[in-house]
Amino acid sequence: MTYPPLTYDTDTELTYARAGFGAPVRRGGRPALIVVDLTRGFTEPAFPSGSDLSDVVAATAELIGAARTSHTPVIFTAIAYDPAEAAGASVAWLDKAPGMRALVAGSDAVALDPRLPRRPEDLLVVKKGPSAFFGTGLAATLVSLGCDTAVICGATTSGCVRASVVDAVQCGFPVLVPRACAGDRAAGPHEANLFDIQAKYGDVIEQADALGYLGGTGAHPTDHTGRLGRS
Repeated sequence: MTYPPLTYDTDTELTYARAGFGAPVRRGGRPALIVVDLTRGFTEPAFPSGSDLSDVVAATAELIGAARTSHTPVIFTAIAYDPAEAAGASVAWLDKAPGMRALVAGSDAVALDPRLPRRPEDLLVVKKGPSAFFGTGLAATLVSLGCDTAVICGATTSGCVRASVVDAVQCGFPVLVPRACAGDRAAGPHEANLFDIQAKYGDVIEQADALGYLGGTGAHPTDHTGRLGRS
């Protein structure tokens, strides 16, 4: 799904500039690529919670390819609930977003989009809420891998991507969000949240920039098999 960029009036731009927002983040030399919730329940319109994110999946697959060339870690996330969680009241978020109750562990909805080139050594983080960091070991994993920058993409821009970006910053990681690799159900929330991310939390960058950055970084630690080491 491709959206035309929203335009913002001069007053809005001046207000944010005067507040001191929008400075570029510092980029480290050891990034990780975090692919947030590009599961079938979000990337395929046949699912009630989904929309056609074929363009986002294709752009993300290209980014994963660049990451492989520099041995950059690729980490996937998925929301999945066991049947008791999905049916009960133990997850407060599901009261507000009951459509997410369909994301039951083992179902087609929580399977990663098969067009993504995941490898057996790629970590999958299963989460219960929007953020890839809250209630998971992701921050500790990035530290153990020696990563100093988070490149975050996936779905949805206004939900799990934004929540993951905010928590990554709060965990101390500079954040880059490739515009072509983030998607949502509607243009307005998508563009509004990219605007806020760019203003306050990370750099929203173009695909060519992301490909060059991930493809040009130095090698990461490997284990004795030659594969990327992970916790």
